[in-house]
Amino acid sequence: MSKVVTFGEIMLRLSTERHLRFSQSKSFALTFGGGEFNVAVSLANFGVPSEVVTCLPQNEIGETALMEIRKRNVSSANVQMVKNSRIGIYFLETGAGTRSSNVLYDRAHSAMANVTSGTFNWREILKDAKWFHWSGITPAISDNAAKECLEAVKVASELGITISTDLNYRSKLWKYGKEPHEVMPELLQYSNIILGDIDTAYFMLGENQINPNYQNLNLLPSLYDKVFKMCPNLKTMATTLRYSVSASHQRIGGILYDGKSIYDADIKEVTPVVDRVGSGDAFMAGLIYGLLSDDISYQKSINMAVASCCLKHTIYGDYNLVSLKDIERFINSDSHGKVSR
Repeated sequence: MSKVVTFGEIMLRLSTERHLRFSQSKSFALTFGGGEFNVAVSLANFGVPSEVVTCLPQNEIGETALMEIRKRNVSSANVQMVKNSRIGIYFLETGAGTRSSNVLYDRAHSAMANVTSGTFNWREILKDAKWFHWSGITPAISDNAAKECLEAVKVASELGITISTDLNYRSKLWKYGKEPHEVMPELLQYSNIILGDIDTAYFMLGENQINPNYQNLNLLPSLYDKVFKMCPNLKTMATTLRYSVSASHQRIGGILYDGKSIYDADIKEVTPVVDRVGSGDAFMAGLIYGLLSDDISYQKSINMAVASCCLKHTIYGDYNLVSLKDIERFINSDSHGKVSR
């Protein structure tokens, strides 16, 4: 299977343990993660050659992150190590029951946020790639990152590479003076696959939000079609359906639209939740794998995306450490949690 290249920031994650509040914690668990890297890790676990393109600080923490990339069988061939810089950090307070999780970012002036034009030779990086993936987090962290992302998608489009985008709106980002509707429309002109809900797409494209009813499958095509009209290269759009019963109990489904037909996956119950961070990235990876494969239908692709997302809720950390066999077992309703012997 051909290579998938992802572009985005890898962060240091510091999380409270045992569902403690920040004010109760005397220590934090250290891991790494980041939307696009999480996707690359999942795909590598599925057997897809994957690469992450990013910037890291040239210090011990950056070197540790680099080792983590290699440990997860993701190519680091185009990771730039930057002197006198820092890694972005996020703090996670994991919720429980009726108390939601909370994320605090400390990523200003990180190596990735300060990326400069010409740092990456995109024609060289993408010359043997079949797929390029980015998310709305990258253009949200800085104007420099947004410009570099635009350069990447332009080259990928010229080379005929499939481009996927996870809209990934984060209200705590976008702090450098621009709003999503000022940046995202130009970037999304090049996207062939978009993951995101309809209202987020409308918001980022500068349109009024409508709070759609995803249970009304007959109405959805006309709502998705509006996004297709604003994104001329769009071929497929998918939406993760998440119904939060509590922080410990999630109901997960999904919808895929190819410009003609709606494909929906059954809602799955996920409880108890171990860690929901990265579950959207797991959904994206399952979707990419399905769409990359010539012998997997749209219906099977959205089923794989939902299965991957559900399984991620059971795994601590940012990335989804499951195999294709795990996903197939889940799809075939073997999700009862019995010991596999």
